[in-house]
Amino acid sequence: MSAINGGISFWYATDGIPTPREPLPGDTTADVVIVGGGYTGLWTAYYLKKAAPFLNITVLESRFCGYGASGRNGGWLYNGIAGRDRYAKLHGQESAVRLQLAMNATVDEVVRVAAEESIDADVHRGGVLEVAYTPAQLGRLKDFHAAEVAFGEKDRVLMGARETAERIRVSGAVGSTWTPHGARIHPVKLVKGLAAAVEALGVTLHESTPVTEIRPRHAVTPYGTVRAPYILRCTEGFTASLKGARRAWLPMNSSMIATEPLGPEVWEAIGWAGRETLGDMAHAYMYAQRTADDRIALGGRGVPYRFGSKTDNDGRTQPATIEALRDILVRFFPQLAGARVSHAWSGVLGVPRDWCASVTLDRTTGLGWAGGYVGSGVATANLAARTLRDLVQQDSGQAGPTELTTLPWVNHKVRTWEPEPLRWLGVQGMYAAYRAADRRELASHGVATDRIATLADRVAGRR
Repeated sequence: MSAINGGISFWYATDGIPTPREPLPGDTTADVVIVGGGYTGLWTAYYLKKAAPFLNITVLESRFCGYGASGRNGGWLYNGIAGRDRYAKLHGQESAVRLQLAMNATVDEVVRVAAEESIDADVHRGGVLEVAYTPAQLGRLKDFHAAEVAFGEKDRVLMGARETAERIRVSGAVGSTWTPHGARIHPVKLVKGLAAAVEALGVTLHESTPVTEIRPRHAVTPYGTVRAPYILRCTEGFTASLKGARRAWLPMNSSMIATEPLGPEVWEAIGWAGRETLGDMAHAYMYAQRTADDRIALGGRGVPYRFGSKTDNDGRTQPATIEALRDILVRFFPQLAGARVSHAWSGVLGVPRDWCASVTLDRTTGLGWAGGYVGSGVATANLAARTLRDLVQQDSGQAGPTELTTLPWVNHKVRTWEPEPLRWLGVQGMYAAYRAADRRELASHGVATDRIATLADRVAGRR
């Protein structure tokens, strides 16, 4: 039987697609309008309403809460943040360390709120294990481990081949690094529970309400305009659909597969009893988790970008991408050569031109935004939301500066992406280079990172 392709995601297949809430009935007003009902928008509404219950907050979502990346991701709640190294160069090491420590604490914060709000999101705190299976990957892994320790992760562990195999038996793994600052989650259960918690607090959620334009104090939809002193854009990979924002953040495509449930004999062979989230040090990297119902959900870039910043149709994925992800699965676990892939899906994530996540509030216009998470958004969205809360409260005179409002990613400015076809050619070329570099490293067994990947990093602006 072939895999279920699309249908938004495996997570919705197991937990059900929700009935959308009522759309916006017409022109109205609010104190704060949040555009986008994913993790960033919902967390922002949650924290703002908790801090100031008197606020009239409206969330506008084009389909239903969690339709985008929040309902399609790999379920990695972890402490990675895009752009930390650049922020260290711009603002100093100490400032970037504060950002990293805030991310470490964010994992705890999401788990805490989920428990407090009785959201059963299949949370399992197994940490994050990232493996190397070539000499070049091992060199990068050791450098990565040292950098993470330098940024404040004193509880991170570097392991050799034997210790790695005691956790997860990845074929050919020669080393790994593990951090406790990570957990496996069911993304849809988290976003559904968060939407319900926000609504229970008195926040107004309008679904099936696409916002076509954001301008100072106005969020424009086909059903009417909502006016508010603060308009917060929380649209991540779908930002390009807004008027005037096509080149702001590039919608990078990421694809996933999920296996059928695997039997105890398979897990006996693989290990993975700690249910860590699993990644690697390839240039075209993968990410995976062992789900609560004993499947492996595994993802990678697939077709990285669609011309003109287009997004997919309800998660449908190209057959070649499914096969490529299956090849990675079997490369990691040869004993799964006969296992059936039950689901495949895709989604988009937001990528700024300098690959740096950021949070902004323009005090002259009341326009704010957060995102550009580059695939690390499950936890970063929470930190961004708490930061947006503090920025709004500071601007409105309800509070002063906080530790979060002084973090280096606040009010970071980034240039726009190139116009087409340069944008498409650049991204396609970059990932072709990364895949070529991975193949060359695997074949050569060289200890140095392939020069093609180093050149691609520089051209892309990642270094």
